[in-house]
Amino acid sequence: MATQYGISGTTAKGIAASVERGVADGALGPGAALPPVRRLADELGVSPGTVATAYKELRGRGIVVTRGRGGTVVAPVPSVASRRPPRVPEGLRDLAGGHPDPALLPGLVPPSRLSPGARSHRSTPRLERLEETVRDWLRPDGVPVEHVTFAHGALDLIGRLLSVELRPGDAVAMEDPGYHHLLDLVSALGLRIVPVAVDDQGVRPDELRTAVRAGVRALVCSPRAQNPWGGRFSAERRDELVEVLRDEPDLLVVENDHASAVAGAPLRTLTSGGLPRWVHVRTVSKFLGTDLRWAAAACDATTLARHDGRLLLTSGWVSHLLQETVHGLLTDDSTRALASRARETYALRRETLVRELAARGVPAHGVSGLNLWVPVRDESAVVNGLRSYGWWVAAGARFRLAAGPGVRISVAELETLDAVRLASDFAVVLGESEATYGG
Repeated sequence: MATQYGISGTTAKGIAASVERGVADGALGPGAALPPVRRLADELGVSPGTVATAYKELRGRGIVVTRGRGGTVVAPVPSVASRRPPRVPEGLRDLAGGHPDPALLPGLVPPSRLSPGARSHRSTPRLERLEETVRDWLRPDGVPVEHVTFAHGALDLIGRLLSVELRPGDAVAMEDPGYHHLLDLVSALGLRIVPVAVDDQGVRPDELRTAVRAGVRALVCSPRAQNPWGGRFSAERRDELVEVLRDEPDLLVVENDHASAVAGAPLRTLTSGGLPRWVHVRTVSKFLGTDLRWAAAACDATTLARHDGRLLLTSGWVSHLLQETVHGLLTDDSTRALASRARETYALRRETLVRELAARGVPAHGVSGLNLWVPVRDESAVVNGLRSYGWWVAAGARFRLAAGPGVRISVAELETLDAVRLASDFAVVLGESEATYGG
C-alpha cells in the first residue's frame, strides 16, 4: 500500500531528509511503500533524476530497500530506528530472551587498581596482561593469536569491520536462521544479505559455495552455540567450509564465538585453516555478565590494522577499568569453576528439553548453546498457544530470512521439572492447532 506520508523537498538531499524524518518519527513504518520515482517527481515539481538520487542515498544508508517490481519501501529495520523485542506479558515465564541464568554469573567487583589519572590511553589501548590472558584463552582452541585486539562487544567489532571493509550494496553471507541483531546491523549498514542455510553442524557448505559464487564480500557465522538453531561445527564441516573459503582472498570471514566458555561444544575454528582474511570474536557476556560490553578478537594483520585504525578515530580504546575487571574474572579460579558448572548445567537443561520434546513427537534442534529451535508451521499459533499455558517463547520471524518458520526457546533457566511441563504443554498446543498444521 502506498504511504500517505507527505514527502517534501526540492533537492535530492531535501527529499531524502524528509523521508528520514518520516521513518524516525514512525510515520513511515517498516515496509511502507514510497511513491514511484516519476510520480513523486511530478508531485514535487522536480526531475525524476532528483528523486532517484534521493532514493539511492536512502538505500545506501540502510533506510529503504528496493524490491524490483515491488518498488522502494522502508527497510525492515531502518538505520534511523531501533527494533526492540516484544515486551514479556505480565505473569508469563520468559523463555524468549536468550539471557544466561543470573545464578550462574559471578559477582562483579570493581578492580582495586583504578585508572591512574590523566594519561594517553591511545598510546597503550590494551592492557598487556589482558592481551596475554586472551592469547592463553584462545590458543588451546587452535585460534592463531599473533594479532589480538579488543572491542565493546561483538556487534561493535563486527559493525566496525564491515563498515571499514565493505560499501553499501555489497553482499554479506549470513546464517539463516540467524541472530536477529546481527541481521539488523548488516541491513542498517546498507549491505545486502545473502542467506545461507544452517543445520545441526552449522553453515551448509553447498549454500556457502552458492553465496561465494554470487560475490559475497564477507561471511558472518557462529562456530558453536549458533543462535537460534543451536548448531556447532563438526571437524568435518569445518574442513568443508575452509575448502570453500581458502581461495577467496577478498572475502572476510567473521567467526562469532559468542557463548565460548558455556557453549557446551568444542571449538572447530575456521581460523585454523589458513584463510587469507579472518577474525575470531569472543565475548564474555554469557558467562561473566551481560553488562560486560567487551570482546576479544584474533585476526590477520590487515584486519587488525583496519579495525584498530577506525577504533582510534572513534572511541579510541576500550575502558581500562573494564579491561581490569575482565582480566580479574578471567584469571580467577572460582570464576572459572563457576563457568564450568554453568556449561554443564546449560547442557543438561538443553538436552532435557530436547529429549522431553522428542518423547512427545516434537523434533527440536539444539546441540550446543542456550537455545533450541523448534520448527513449526504457524509461529503465531504456537506462541499464542504457549502463552495461554504461561510460557513466553520467541517467534522465529525475526531470526529468519528464507528459512522455514519456527520458535526459539531459551533454556538457561529451565529446570528439569519445568522442561517436562513445557514439553507436555507444547505437545498439547500442537494438538489444539491441528487445523493450522494441516492435521
